[in-house]
Amino acid sequence: MRRETLKQAAPAAPARVRRGYFECRYGQLHLHNAMPPGGGFEEGTALLCLHDCPGSGRLFTRFLALAGRDRSVYAPDLPGFGESDAPLAAPVLADYAAALGDFLDGMRLRRLDVLGVRIGALIGAELALARPSQVARLVMVAPAAAAPAERAGAELPREQRWALEAASQYPSRERLARITQKLLVLKTRDEGADGRLRGLPAAARVAELELPGRELLAAAPERLGEAVRDFLRG
Repeated sequence: MRRETLKQAAPAAPARVRRGYFECRYGQLHLHNAMPPGGGFEEGTALLCLHDCPGSGRLFTRFLALAGRDRSVYAPDLPGFGESDAPLAAPVLADYAAALGDFLDGMRLRRLDVLGVRIGALIGAELALARPSQVARLVMVAPAAAAPAERAGAELPREQRWALEAASQYPSRERLARITQKLLVLKTRDEGADGRLRGLPAAARVAELELPGRELLAAAPERLGEAVRDFLRG
């Protein structure tokens, strides 16, 4: 009997993270993206990542390099943040979601998954509600409005203040209960996160992570990748 030596496949190299601009109703939308060597479109379902406020898509740079090995991954700067153009008047969370919808229409993405962190998670929920046939799965990392320090009335840039006000006024219990997509909620040690979990659909999956959401992406993006891998493949 001939013996064959099985060689363990080398781990895939991180995907290269690129940047670009796309049009939306508020002007230009800047985003970071990564895709597999084969181009991404014939691979896994595309993933849209939404940052917290304040912040930008740069928050996901290390995560994109890992997640982009087998699917196209996009992390836009939300309108008014990073290098994206800002709205002319105070938006509600549904307005941010609508601007992201402009990007999805321009890319002609028929199906995608969405992952959002804190306020980005709530915007992801609005996107899922607005586009139930397009958004397949939703991951909400520490869904919350604003940290106590951010609610204390400190002087903030206009765009940041708008986003925080929109999140604080968001009827999360009513809106989250209407989500029909597969839903995974990752609880972290962020203050105020638990208050957004009361309106979740009964079928939602909830898991706990030890790190705060922001630290999770900055210091341990592989932990987030492990936490969502099976869910996004299901």
